[in-house]
Amino acid sequence: MKKNLLWPVLLIFLSAFLFPKKTITVYMIGDSTMANKPVEDNPERGWGMMLQDFFDSSVIIENHAMNGRSTRSFLNENRWQPIVDKLKKGDYVIIQFGHNDESKNKKGRYTTPEEFRQNIVRYVNETRSRKALPILCTPLMRRRFNDNGEFYDTHGVYPNVVRNVADSMKVPLVDLHRKSEKLICELGPEGSKKMFLFVEPGIYTSLPDGREDNTHFSEWGACKVACLFVEGIFEQKLSLRKRLKEQ
Repeated sequence: MKKNLLWPVLLIFLSAFLFPKKTITVYMIGDSTMANKPVEDNPERGWGMMLQDFFDSSVIIENHAMNGRSTRSFLNENRWQPIVDKLKKGDYVIIQFGHNDESKNKKGRYTTPEEFRQNIVRYVNETRSRKALPILCTPLMRRRFNDNGEFYDTHGVYPNVVRNVADSMKVPLVDLHRKSEKLICELGPEGSKKMFLFVEPGIYTSLPDGREDNTHFSEWGACKVACLFVEGIFEQKLSLRKRLKEQ
């Protein structure tokens, strides 16, 4: 009887050995909240830097997010086409913009809500044209509390544009806007500071005067956002979740 029970276990191990998972690449495009940062003498982290640690060896993370980029400037600087040219069937593209698209005083970045929608649609269509799989993310919340300790949003209509495109085009959506709002509110005005860059003077040579930044993340904050994204993978029942490590 015990021998019979061993066969299913042996078959599972043999299958994993003889038929390993096909390697896929997960491309990330977006802004500074996602982007890679220098790790030496620098407390800032983009959440995309943390994502590889969640996946097994069958997933390669390529983080192409860049500081200060919007859907418009990412296209105009020819950062998108080289990614399209590399996409293969089964790859994923995580798309997260909004912070810089809404910057009306920065002409190279600003996109109207309608232009923003058109650009997001383009990213989705061109990803699908290569038989790769888009994942849309709403922009992350900035840490904003008024004098009464009440949280407020600064992103205007842009998160809803992403939600509407996801709905109309049947694209998986990880709503980091709402997820990060919930987390920030749970942590509160003081507790949420550890998510962001609140650095005392004299700790880092690169920041002799310290820094107070309510947009960009500490290492702890970036890890928490990456966890929110992984949570979204499960909520959307994406096959990508089967490539996660056991945490």
